[in-house]
Amino acid sequence: MRISARNRLKGKVVEVLKGATTAHVRIAVAGGVVVTASVTNEAVDELGLAVGTDAYAVVKASDVMVAVD
Repeated sequence: MRISARNRLKGKVVEVLKGATTAHVRIAVAGGVVVTASVTNEAVDELGLAVGTDAYAVVKASDVMVAVD
């Protein structure tokens, strides 16, 4: 994966809570910090996000996105 954003925090998915259309994905990063991102359920499925998956929290301005290799 290549991305222009410089604020990438690598971690592991510790929780995925799907709602009707949107999911909250919690990623544990360095220092025991947990970052939460709101993404579509479709994105969760397409990225294969599940507890234990390696993922990146990508921070751009005030938004948090999720990326995987």
